[in-house]
This record gives sequence, structure tokens and C-alpha cells, in this order.
Amino acid sequence: MVILLLLQVFFVGRYIVDGSSMEPNLYDQQRILVNKIAYTFSDPQRGDVVVLTPPYPTQNDLIKRIIGLPGDTVEVKDGKVYINGVALDEPYIKDPPAYTFDETVVPEGEYFVLGDNRNNSSDSHFGWTVSRENIHGRAWFTIWPLSDWGSVLNFDYALP
Repeated sequence: MVILLLLQVFFVGRYIVDGSSMEPNLYDQQRILVNKIAYTFSDPQRGDVVVLTPPYPTQNDLIKRIIGLPGDTVEVKDGKVYINGVALDEPYIKDPPAYTFDETVVPEGEYFVLGDNRNNSSDSHFGWTVSRENIHGRAWFTIWPLSDWGSVLNFDYALP
């Protein structure tokens, strides 16, 4: 029992998905495990699904996908997300974004995050980024419902 408690405190956290912002990949009320030490020796990568505290007052942490890394230029136009001028291939999103986001540079130490349900997500397209310190871990495994048991889709982008 003590070992399980230590694992949960230091290594693996549980998180309940709240809302539809990550559909079609994660759904409201799904339970997932979060790797809390994933970024101890490495930095978050583009495509990682992470649990974070946003830079505004809220009672709940959020779960989003990292899109822009520190120093990247991000823009959303014509239903596509562009990183450093290159359109991302995003086969995992629900629908293309129906909004625009003017070209901006992600500040050092910050990350640009979006929900997979691009048109129903409180995320960086509203003008905020998330600091490295406010990223709590990488989504790792879905544990509930049992029919969804399996790894969380962390996407590996191939940018030139």
C-alpha cells in the first residue's frame, strides 16, 4: 500500500477528463494516468498530450496537446495550424479550426497548446501560453472506461 501511495505521489497521477475539448481522442469523464516524471530529464515535445494548470484562475487542471515549442512561430488560418510556416498534418483532430490566430512567437519557457476538438476548447488560441512549470505530466494511459483501456495518442510530428 505504501508503494502504491509513493508511486501516485511522485511518479504517476490520475486525471479525470473534464469536457469535450480533447475529442475524438479523449472523452468527458475518462480516467487517465499521467506520467509525472516524463519531463524530469527531457522537455515536452510537440504532439505530447499534457495535464497543465492554465495561466488564469480555474478550479481544474486542463488536458491539451502541445503544438508550439518555445521560439516557434504559430499561426492558424484557412482551417490549418502552421508552425514556422509549415502546415501541420493533424489526422487526430475532430474538425479543422473554424477560427484564425495571427502569427505569433511562443515565448521562451512557454508552450502553445490546443485541444483536439479545435472549435470547442479553451486553449492557446485565446492568446495564452503555458509555462514549463505549469505542465504537470504527460498523458500516458486510459484506464476507464475499460472499453477505452490503452495508450493515449501522443503524436510525433515530422516537421522539416
